[in-house]
Amino acid sequence: MNEITVLPPNVSKAEFARAIAEYRKILGNHNVIVDMERLAPYKKIMVPNPEQQHAPAGALIAESVEQVQAVLAVCSKYRIPVWPISTGKNFGYGTAAPAVPGQMVLDLKRMNKILEFDPVLGTVLLEPGVTYQQLQTYIDERNLPFWIAGPGAGSLVGPVGQSLERGIGYTPYGDHFAHSCGMEVVLASGEVLRTGSGGITNTKAWQSHKYGYGPVLDGLFSQSNFGIVTKLGLWLMPAPATYKPFLVAFANHEDIGKAVEITQQLRLKGVIQNTAVIGHALYALAWFARRADIYTEPGSVTDEWLTNFLKPKRLPVWGVNAALYGSEERVAADWKTVIEAFKDSGGMLLTQEQLGGDPAWEHGKGLMAGRLDMVEYGLYNWRGGGGSAWFAPVMQARGFEALKTMRLGKSILAEYGFDFMGGYMVNPRDMTLVIDLLFDRSNPAELQKAHECFGRLIREFGAQGYGVYRTNIAFMEQVADIYGPVKKIVNQRIKRALDPKGIIAPGKSGIRI
Repeated sequence: MNEITVLPPNVSKAEFARAIAEYRKILGNHNVIVDMERLAPYKKIMVPNPEQQHAPAGALIAESVEQVQAVLAVCSKYRIPVWPISTGKNFGYGTAAPAVPGQMVLDLKRMNKILEFDPVLGTVLLEPGVTYQQLQTYIDERNLPFWIAGPGAGSLVGPVGQSLERGIGYTPYGDHFAHSCGMEVVLASGEVLRTGSGGITNTKAWQSHKYGYGPVLDGLFSQSNFGIVTKLGLWLMPAPATYKPFLVAFANHEDIGKAVEITQQLRLKGVIQNTAVIGHALYALAWFARRADIYTEPGSVTDEWLTNFLKPKRLPVWGVNAALYGSEERVAADWKTVIEAFKDSGGMLLTQEQLGGDPAWEHGKGLMAGRLDMVEYGLYNWRGGGGSAWFAPVMQARGFEALKTMRLGKSILAEYGFDFMGGYMVNPRDMTLVIDLLFDRSNPAELQKAHECFGRLIREFGAQGYGVYRTNIAFMEQVADIYGPVKKIVNQRIKRALDPKGIIAPGKSGIRI
């Protein structure tokens, strides 16, 4: 106990020592972490804030629902808050560290069982520690005819955490939360809630029927701190008979408007079924290159420089990454529609025939087929220094919105010397601009600039009516403010009802008692 650097709020050192002793009786000595060396992975962050503002008091590793219940009983007794994590690999959003310092990280990585798999209905029941790679291996080893829908850098992260944070994948099942069905939640009281039809004795439809009877409660436990999800059902996509990925290359920065307009209509009509990504060249370039090796000018990478860099290499500024799925006949018919839609756009339609073997193409092709790789982790070598913060505003899927938000994002980033790294994820009616703010955390001045820049992005996009759909641990309160006072009040009332002592993840999504 001599190595404690931060205590839970309003808890004395003696009280904390007694709580640690009780945690050890529940979890075993090795699974209660308060020494600095073993706590280091739980303290490491990439977001633009000093580590001490997110320093945990310790970490607890639970292996069962019963242990989670017992831990919460001790937390309630001493009013010690816990910050639940699944795999703790949420890079650019906070990794394993809490939003507010002094919390005990409740690590659920050892709750990693694939509990049920229905090969007829394509449903699976998972614990939170299961990773996408583990699920992929399970499917491959059994030669099951299903695809997963992992995120861009999905091997290390888990589908439970990704779904609860409403993350995005690249297949037709890319809306992860929409394809979840039935969850088990441990409440602060220790009670176990099963949503949907999960509360029925010998339930027969927990992972196949979402709603059950009465109010649908699942959404309350997404991006919230109202309970700890210990099981989650997911729907998996049947492997299609035919899969045809393609890319539409656009040469000019301002082409993003028409690229969005055409893609949105194809999404709305169901021709493109998956989450279409209109990626910016600099984002893809950063997977494989280091900034210092190709750009030596002061400030952020300019549009003019990027155009001059790309043109002799015959590389596009924007690339629409999408795919067609279904029977051979359907894909052939849809392909004709795609050709017709883009024929007068100025974009170049490319497929495996022209792009096969290109590493960026192979990465995108794999993502849209539910395959996993580590390519996008190359982003963190672009500038170096271990700093990353994802900014993800949502807007209507309209061309003028893309142009407006691209210009706004570039102008703010350029003021602070940061690069525009990202793209648009296009759905039938809405789209998300995803920007990774990359910076050098080891440079105090750059860390401060990144913090100021990210705050500016939230404020200025918010003033234009664009809210982000998720954010990192340093800006949860600020983002919650964008959504208005009534929503914050309602969230607080729910929190007080379900967790009156505020022991589960205070500060998560800006929610406190």
